Amino acid sequence: MQGIRSRRKVIIIGTGAVGSTFAYALAQSGIADEIVLIDKNESFAEAQVLDLNHGAAYFPSVDIRTGDSSDYSDATVIVVTAGAKQKTGESRLDLMQRNASIVQEIVDEITAQNSEAVILMVTNPVDILTRVAQIRSGWPRGRIIGSGTVLDSARLRYSISSHCGVDVHNVHAYVLGEHGDSEFAAWSMVHIGGVNIEDYCRLCRKCKDWSREWEKIEAAVRNSAYHIIDYKGATWFAVGLALTRIVDAILRNRSSVLTVSVYLQGEYGIDDVTLSVPCVLSGTGVERIIEGRLTTREQEALTHSASKLHRAAAALEESTSSA
Repeated sequence: MQGIRSRRKVIIIGTGAVGSTFAYALAQSGIADEIVLIDKNESFAEAQVLDLNHGAAYFPSVDIRTGDSSDYSDATVIVVTAGAKQKTGESRLDLMQRNASIVQEIVDEITAQNSEAVILMVTNPVDILTRVAQIRSGWPRGRIIGSGTVLDSARLRYSISSHCGVDVHNVHAYVLGEHGDSEFAAWSMVHIGGVNIEDYCRLCRKCKDWSREWEKIEAAVRNSAYHIIDYKGATWFAVGLALTRIVDAILRNRSSVLTVSVYLQGEYGIDDVTLSVPCVLSGTGVERIIEGRLTTREQEALTHSASKLHRAAAALEESTSSA
């Protein structure tokens, strides 16, 4: 694996709502020395760069510019937000196949430059496409990660914070599994101020039936993206901040625990599937996977999520081979 580079260079592939919002958040964070935007629509990428640079007087010094595939050679992190949009009458599998082709092309360009970067996949379905990138690259699995449920975990922390009336920074909580409908809140891992959530709820006595409140919170977190998409078409602010948090852990070698999507090889009894579990994230990507003790219900939920993703990956491979 790569060593930690002295110059922190982040490449963002895809400069739409998510990619540009991430670039905006990253520029303000001060953690990157260089931000390179790449898009098939070069004029659009140039416009995004110019718009960002017009605010240069108001954020920490950083070099923001457009680039091309040659920039992959000395990148520290490459963030992939590019992807096709669903066409009228197009099935989810057809869309997934088109995005898989886009990801494979991007990965081929990256590996052709002998890049030592960490690749962060964002394009949905992120778990499936992270697996596609992993297999295509042949790299160590820690260097190919997906944004996974980092945003979902932040949503869970916010919801618990709001319900309990506690600062969100004192809430530790994780959503595991697929970034999608089969994700679940690992309540056994939730702590407020160092107190296990079950013990906290017994002491608080705010809720008459706290287990029922947990169900409501978990459902709200799972469906929150749908509500935002219904109202404004897409999500981009929170995901831009979540990506900044992930990249910060890599660039600053923080050894942060984040629920990124990673290729499992027997952890939690799961193999050949990419999904989100707690991982220690440092300068070389996923340093190690934290194989915590889940309840029976949580293990069943994780296995169910893995089975769903395994079927989707198999369907993609079958459709690709028969195309």
